[in-house]
Amino acid sequence: MPAPTAPTPPSDLAVRTSPLAAWVLVIFLAAGLLSCAWLMVKGPISYVPAKVDGDMLLHGDLTHRFAKELAKAPMAIQAANLERGGSWLAFGDTGPRVRPGCPGWLFISDELRINRHAGANAQTKAQAVIDLQKQLGQKGIDLQVVMVPDKSRIAAAQRCGLYRPAVLDSRIRDWTAALQAAGVSALDLTDTLKPLGAEAYLRTDTHWSEIGANAGAQALAQRIRQRGIKATPEQTFDITHAALAVRPGDLVRLAGLDWLPPKLQPPGESVAASTDHETGGATSNADDLFGDAGLPNVALIGTSFSRNSNFIGFLQKALNAPVGNFSKDGGEFSGAAKAYFESPAFRQTPPKLLIWEIPERDLQTPYDSISMGQ
Repeated sequence: MPAPTAPTPPSDLAVRTSPLAAWVLVIFLAAGLLSCAWLMVKGPISYVPAKVDGDMLLHGDLTHRFAKELAKAPMAIQAANLERGGSWLAFGDTGPRVRPGCPGWLFISDELRINRHAGANAQTKAQAVIDLQKQLGQKGIDLQVVMVPDKSRIAAAQRCGLYRPAVLDSRIRDWTAALQAAGVSALDLTDTLKPLGAEAYLRTDTHWSEIGANAGAQALAQRIRQRGIKATPEQTFDITHAALAVRPGDLVRLAGLDWLPPKLQPPGESVAASTDHETGGATSNADDLFGDAGLPNVALIGTSFSRNSNFIGFLQKALNAPVGNFSKDGGEFSGAAKAYFESPAFRQTPPKLLIWEIPERDLQTPYDSISMGQ
């Protein structure tokens, strides 16, 4: 039996540099721990959600939430940025939140994921909308739901092999049908945006383009008119366009690449951003002591889709009336609704028509309860 081979002794260079490497590692770990400790003591960190159940414990939701909160520490953010930038430059990797499609096209991974309890979540949200419509009806308020289909659905030709589960194909159609069966006026914009294809969405952003936003606004205004609802006060609007300029895509930020020099980021997109301007309207009513007659009778709650690509401007022009926009960036399904129903604007000057814009990708995520109050 041959004698065991002795391990190779470290080189002189390794011996000399190992203490330095050890101290660098200690300093790095200490900085990370101090950064997390500072966030835990000083930062607005939420460790545990208001409601905890056995399912959350079983699937690691609590530890995932805790890790996500600690990831907001300054040191963690800087380290993540360096890792993301290096992975992108070396391998073209865009990270877990963003998926590359055809050259120059990015997609958010939320649209491509099958959520746990997807069917139950969708049913719960549909029932929440149905219940809220009944409560709004008791206050004399009509509800119009409008669903924005996924970018990966409409710009499917730009995925270039990026996988989207077939089980998602009927998601928006089934949810719309459930609302309509319960008497809720629900508009699915898939048929409106599908003929536009890639033109309906921005390449490096989750949101629709101005072409898509305008088409959606026109379809929504038509549905409102078909219901016999007139938006007031009557007001005309003009749309003007600025010069072409590079529009930063939110998917570049989600990929952690927005800190890189522009030439090293995914290619930007030039957009001629538009704005709307009032050009004329009805005169004020001298008998309106409190000025309520001049307030919009249409309010909009929704997500960042309603705050991007001048959707609200196109909608106001199509309706020939101003619209109160109470949409919320990052609000997902419930955020804007919860904030609006708790606001003085809703309590003191409720609308005649409430439009609720909902992205398809939020239909099957867990429901955050909405209460209208009294």
